[in-house]
Amino acid sequence: MRFSRTLALGATMLVLAVSACSSGGGSSSSSGSQPTVKVGSVGFDEARIMAEAYAQVLENAGYTVNRDGIGLGDRSVLQPALESGQIDLQPEYIGSSLGSKAYGGSPTGDPAANLTALQAILNGKGGGITALNYTPAQDQNAFVVRKETADQYSLTKMSDVAAVQDKLKLGLATDCPTNPLCGKALKDAYGIDTTNATLLSACDTPMAQALVAKTIDLGELCSTQPDILVNNFVLLQDDKLTQPADNISPLVRNDFLAKTDKTSFEKLLNDLSAKIDTPTLADLYKQVSVDKKDIKDVVSTWLKAQGLVK
Repeated sequence: MRFSRTLALGATMLVLAVSACSSGGGSSSSSGSQPTVKVGSVGFDEARIMAEAYAQVLENAGYTVNRDGIGLGDRSVLQPALESGQIDLQPEYIGSSLGSKAYGGSPTGDPAANLTALQAILNGKGGGITALNYTPAQDQNAFVVRKETADQYSLTKMSDVAAVQDKLKLGLATDCPTNPLCGKALKDAYGIDTTNATLLSACDTPMAQALVAKTIDLGELCSTQPDILVNNFVLLQDDKLTQPADNISPLVRNDFLAKTDKTSFEKLLNDLSAKIDTPTLADLYKQVSVDKKDIKDVVSTWLKAQGLVK
């Protein structure tokens, strides 16, 4: 009996050992079975929401996610962070990225053309970076004023601003002086001098608060930003079409993709991106920035409702 028990125990231990060995490359739903992915984003709520959504979908598939880079800084910080490998993945606004000072492309109103042109640049950055499918959702840089300001100076479009700019306090993005889609575009297309503008986070609450407090009269927000509706701000028409189509694409380092199943990894993110249309993005943004709900909770609730996570 003792001999038989020893054999049985030995057989059991062998089965356990084999099972343990085989689990190392096993199901994508088991924690730790995939490489760690370092996710980053720029600092405003909408980008952080997108980064968190990609992070949760990846965690659900067994990836360990390092979130230290979420909210890391503006594009001047994120571009070198991705290129150097400080982060592996970030959601990016493809038109603005293409037209940034670092990349020097010529973005258009066609997101497919923007993605193609951006990918050509990314091929030579940081050992190679891949732009995955972009979202149907589009967010653009938007210039807004209080309704009383619009009424006082008859402002409906950006071309109206130059004639009264000496009477207006401008609030623009922190990178506006070096961003050709901001300072240069406003000067060249509209004749607006941005030299004395107050620089704030463009798509963030402080810019909206400055408008409400009247410390600025014209502010740079994002077109999906709920503060525009909540505060009845007037969105000025970009009548010279200076701002590009800004759909969102996850950018991923090629050296990270080489460490995992590239096809399944890309499908996870592409399936998520396909479900983010503009009303959805605006609603998620509102829940966080206006309703003051926790980003992780907002994202988790939406992903579960879409069947993207369990």
